[in-house]
Formats: sequence, C-alpha cells, structure tokens
Amino acid sequence: MSSGQFNAGQSRGGAQAKTEDWMESAKSTTNAAHDKAADAANCTSAQAQQHKDESAGFLQQTGEQMVHVAQGAIDGVKNTLGVGDQKK
Repeated sequence: MSSGQFNAGQSRGGAQAKTEDWMESAKSTTNAAHDKAADAANCTSAQAQQHKDESAGFLQQTGEQMVHVAQGAIDGVKNTLGVGDQKK
C-alpha cells in the first residue's frame, strides 16, 4: 500500500467520523428542541386552564353581586310601595 493510498483512506475515515459526529449533534439538538417545545406547550396549556378557572370564578362572583343588587332593588321598591315585609 502506498503512502498516498494510506492517506486517502485515513482522510475518508476521518471525514466519515466527522459526518457521524455532526449527525449525532444534529439529532441531539433536534431532540432538545422537541423537548423544549413540548414543555412550552404543556406550560401554555396549564396557564390557559388556570386563566379559564380564574375567569369562571370572576364571572361567578359578578353574577352573585348582580343577584344581590337586583334583590336590593326589589326590596327597595317593595318598601317604597308598602308591599314589603315590615318588621316591627
């Protein structure tokens, strides 16, 4: 085997090893990006659910307040007209 053939084989082997290293690096980077995207999606989903629950609680409180305001208005009208329950 001549020196030139030996160097060519060595270069080919080195290039192949370098290519395999790059492929592994690309796979690793892709997997890391996938994991980060999945984590972000899960976090976003959890936050959306939390905001939905908070909104539902706010709407429940607002509805209850409106019922109390309406009941107060009804009681005021009844008292003005003398129809309400008079406690003495």
